[in-house]
Amino acid sequence: MSSTRQPRSLRRTAVAATSAALAGVLLAACGSGGGSSSGGAQSGPVHIKVWAWYPQFKQVVAEFNKTHKDVQVDWVQAGVGQDEYTKLKTALKAGQGAPDVVMLEFQELPTIQLSKGLLDMGKYGATADKDKYVSWAWNQSSDGDHVYAIPVDGGPMAMMYRADLFQKYNLKVPTTWAEYKEEAAKLHKADPKAYMTDFGPDESAGGWRQGLAWQAGSRPYTYSASKLPNIGVNLNDAGAKKVYDYWGDLVKNKLVDTQSYGTTDFYNGLTTGKYATYLAAGWGPGYLSSVAAKTSGKWRVAPLPQWTAGDNAQGDWGGSSFSVTSQTKHPKEATEVARELFGTSQAAWKIGIDQAYLFPLSNPILNGAYFQDKKYDFFGGQQINKVFVPAANGIGSFDWSPFQDFAYNTDTSEVGKAVQGSTDWSAVNDNVQDQVTAYASKQGFKVGK
Repeated sequence: MSSTRQPRSLRRTAVAATSAALAGVLLAACGSGGGSSSGGAQSGPVHIKVWAWYPQFKQVVAEFNKTHKDVQVDWVQAGVGQDEYTKLKTALKAGQGAPDVVMLEFQELPTIQLSKGLLDMGKYGATADKDKYVSWAWNQSSDGDHVYAIPVDGGPMAMMYRADLFQKYNLKVPTTWAEYKEEAAKLHKADPKAYMTDFGPDESAGGWRQGLAWQAGSRPYTYSASKLPNIGVNLNDAGAKKVYDYWGDLVKNKLVDTQSYGTTDFYNGLTTGKYATYLAAGWGPGYLSSVAAKTSGKWRVAPLPQWTAGDNAQGDWGGSSFSVTSQTKHPKEATEVARELFGTSQAAWKIGIDQAYLFPLSNPILNGAYFQDKKYDFFGGQQINKVFVPAANGIGSFDWSPFQDFAYNTDTSEVGKAVQGSTDWSAVNDNVQDQVTAYASKQGFKVGK
């Protein structure tokens, strides 16, 4: 995450495909698909077109091109998030126009893979990279020996807090969610205009809410491309209900604000001291230092509060990867690019860490001294990655669905109703489960729990 990027889930938009189209895609995915052909002999290096929106990516490309003679990257900024995905889906449907390599968020992989839009990089040596990445990210990028993406950055969650406000109001840095609620009540009583944080009820905070449920043990999907059309959908499991019961109580008691993420009021809240904490991802420091630059030096980072004291449960908000599309004419070279643009390149990662605030999922970089020992002036010189890295290493496995946009949109709608008081918080998860299950069934999935 960098100062030029918004939270990843701000890029969610409404589902573009119709039910009939999705049903056709599902049927096609369950059948056999053709592979990409290798390009013919040519003089000079092979040029691989890459779509990506990483900040400062031009420098990363320059580093790759400098160190590779036979393969060169041609970078195109085809849009951020959903803008890029829409163009990609259009190109894949048309059978032409897709890049060789494309940047995709983890939650988008099942949707694109379902349409046979991604090359299996396992056929071109990518399985050798398995131990180079944190296991939960690799598992989201692969299906057995089939590799559909190379992980790059992630979003392990932690609690950023205003040290000056905690001192002013004599607040304790909470280690459990029960303590978090107690300190929220204490703060709001001392200053009715201040809140412990903001509960994002909008679509842009869908990944944030999912990350908190992830930490609470929620596993809403059981998905494997090799087991289609079967899929498990359990959006009202105990972890999800625990999270919404908790935050619903804070909302009803006005202990947290309910501004939409990415709005002027939300940014102002981070700057003015209206919010004492920001529960954020590993890319969050770059985002916060951009939108709340005037508060530099006042923030610190602590682990995400736990549901049970002493536990080490973690969740993730965001993350991205490189995939090779099925339209490439150079599968071997494109796979090389996906694997090595960042990979374990110290030079590329120095750019990513220092200038783009990417949170590396490459084990050698993640656990290396440069990243872990890095001090951040915005956080008073704290080595904040000593908080985020253990969080990243503690994240458990998690599956996404091929209808993630619909699920996020449905969740946002039901949460919005609860915030407004027209739906009881205890009904939110059940309502989402019913709607998403019905939707998936109409697309041809065999839905179980």
